[in-house]
Amino acid sequence: MRPTQLEQFAGQEHILGAGKPLRMAIESGRLHSMVLWGPPGSGKTTLARLIAARTDAQFLSLSAVFSGVKEIRGAITAAQQEMAAHHRRTVLFIDEVHRFNKAQQDAFLHHVEEGVFVFIGATTENPSFELNNALLSRARVYVLKPLDAAAIRAIIDRALTDADRGIGVLNLEISDALRDRLARAADGDARRALNFLEILSDLALTERGRRTISEALVDEVLVGGTRRFDKHGEIFHDQISALHKAVRGSSPDAALYWLARMLDGGCDPFYVARRLVRMASEDIGNADPRALGIALDAWMVYERLGSPEGELALAQAVVYLATAAKSNAVYTALDAATQDARSHGTLEVPMRLRNAPTGLMDRLGYGKGYRYAHDEPEGYAAGENYFPDELGHPVYYRPAPRGLEIKIAEKLAHLRELDDKHKK
Repeated sequence: MRPTQLEQFAGQEHILGAGKPLRMAIESGRLHSMVLWGPPGSGKTTLARLIAARTDAQFLSLSAVFSGVKEIRGAITAAQQEMAAHHRRTVLFIDEVHRFNKAQQDAFLHHVEEGVFVFIGATTENPSFELNNALLSRARVYVLKPLDAAAIRAIIDRALTDADRGIGVLNLEISDALRDRLARAADGDARRALNFLEILSDLALTERGRRTISEALVDEVLVGGTRRFDKHGEIFHDQISALHKAVRGSSPDAALYWLARMLDGGCDPFYVARRLVRMASEDIGNADPRALGIALDAWMVYERLGSPEGELALAQAVVYLATAAKSNAVYTALDAATQDARSHGTLEVPMRLRNAPTGLMDRLGYGKGYRYAHDEPEGYAAGENYFPDELGHPVYYRPAPRGLEIKIAEKLAHLRELDDKHKK
């Protein structure tokens, strides 16, 4: 059912619609090297084939899983021979190009630049992380989106009626409602939709002289369902980012949704637990110090109970973190302090702040002039400076006007008043 004409291609109007640069380049025959980045079943291979056919170019295909430098050199030779013999361009399509290492990517870099062939790479992974900068600078990246249900429904309908390349000859009977259900279950993946349809066609029962796909049969084939999730790739990072932002944005319902998406997709719950601890420190901090303990408790509970019982503890922590008072004051304070630590070199610890465990160190003045806070009024050595002398007295921690940090801010303001009085 792979389309043979560009007009049959489903979806991706954002790059193939009328007047779009890629569509104009294909129609004018002015090809350029490109990387097609999108989820499985979004049409990357099909689009590469259609581009070659539409521009009357030789189409060579390699899989980065099974090919190496030898196969790349063979393709380069074939492209050179085609140009010499027939003055015909070559499209070299490399599927799963992200699996090539740096040496393999470098093997065809020069030939891409020289125009020996038009390079089209397909990847499900973020090219920014997986491809050499040198290669990316010579190829334009096009992002393919998961197909929507309407596009997949059209593909299903075409397969059911096409007697030459589809299964139209079987004259299958399937209701519109079940076709829509298959389109939704495919979750943006055209290949998955056609696989469902092929299995159903094999299992369809004959009723009243026609092969019928029943609701019960669809239930059996779709049992469990599948959602897109990659444990270390783009979807993984997008979803944990969404979970973190929902917690930071105080949206417990959205946070629970993204937690459920990740757990349902197969994410390691221990990874989620670690990230919850990070959220508790980064986005809540001292506005509600209990959040850190609750996140750690949820981690421990999951460690003891496992799935599925322990997942409830993670959900409890997610809801608490999302509804807790928010502050990133500690996070920004540490960042500011780190900048000073890195930019001011190795400043000496003031003698009054040093410990003197030996007689020699005591005679050298270690600890001399130190004021023991517990012996001072209110347990505070007003006017004392605990920074290196060259640094002065910078302020890093600025409590947020929320939660417990309101009280902390009041306490710090009082201590600064004592400092001011001491100076006078």
